[in-house]
Amino acid sequence: MQIAYHIGANCTDEERLLKSILKNTGALLAQQTVVPGPSKYRRLIRETIQTLDGRPPKAGTRDILIDAIVDEDDVSRLVLSNDNFIAIPKRIFDHGIFYPQVESKVRGMARLFPEDEITFFIGIRHPASFLQEVARRAEIARLRDFLGLLSPMELRWSDVIGRIRKTAPHARVVTWCNEDTPLIWEDLIRAISGLSDHVEVEGAHDLISRIVTKNGMAALHKEVKTEPQMTRVARHEVLAQILETHAKPDAMDDEMTYPELSEKLVAAMSENYDADIARLDEMEGVTLILPFR
Repeated sequence: MQIAYHIGANCTDEERLLKSILKNTGALLAQQTVVPGPSKYRRLIRETIQTLDGRPPKAGTRDILIDAIVDEDDVSRLVLSNDNFIAIPKRIFDHGIFYPQVESKVRGMARLFPEDEITFFIGIRHPASFLQEVARRAEIARLRDFLGLLSPMELRWSDVIGRIRKTAPHARVVTWCNEDTPLIWEDLIRAISGLSDHVEVEGAHDLISRIVTKNGMAALHKEVKTEPQMTRVARHEVLAQILETHAKPDAMDDEMTYPELSEKLVAAMSENYDADIARLDEMEGVTLILPFR
C-alpha cells in the first residue's frame, strides 16, 4: 500500500490542504484511495509510536492499525495528515535542536508500516516568519528562551529533511515552500492524494480565494473558462498575475513583531532560505514542488 503522510510543517497550511483533499473523496475512492478522518489515526499513531519507545512493533501491529484506520476494502493508497506529527510548537526547539523528535517519529512510522511505500509530505516556510509564528503559538515572550543555544541563522529545512531521509532511506520526501502555495495548491492536492491527471480537482482555488478580491476571483474564473486545459506553467502564470493585481491588502505580508527579528537579520535569513531551497532541489530522494516549471 502507498501511504502519503502530510506531516506539516507546523504553521504552514493550517489544515486547509486536508480540507481541500477531502473535497475529492468520491473521485479518490474510485481509484482506491482513502482519506480517513484525523480522529481515526492521529492519536492512534502517536500513542503507538510512544508506546514502542524505539522498539520494533510486534508481528501483526501494522494490520491492526490499518483495520482501525481504514473501513474500506481493496485500498491501494492511504492519505494521512497531521501538522503536529513531528512536534507541537513549544517542543520544536527542545535541547537547542530544530525538530529533535524528527528521527524518533519518522523511525516509528517506518517501523509500523515496514512493507508499505511511505512518502512524507512537508511544507516549509521562511525561517523568520516560521520562527515568529511558532513562538507566538507556544506563547514565548523572548526568542532566545525558545531557541536555547540555536541561532536563527542556523535554521535549515534541509537539515530536518536530510535527517528524515537518513532515518527512513526507503521513504520519499516531497516538499514545497509555503510562500508558493497560492500558485501550486492544485499541484499539492494531486501530489498528496494521487488524484489522476484526467480528473478535475475540487478545491483547487480554496487558498487563493482567501487572499484575492472578488474581482480577482471573477478574473480567474474567466481565465479558466477561456482556457480550461491550460498547462501547469500557464496556470501558475495566470495565478501569479491574479495575485499581483488583485491580492487583498497585506494578505501576503508577514510583519515581524519580535524585536530580535531585526530587518538585517531577516534579510540574512532570507539569503539562507534561498540557499536552503537550492540544497533541497538537489537532495537525493527529495522532490521539491516549485511553480513555473
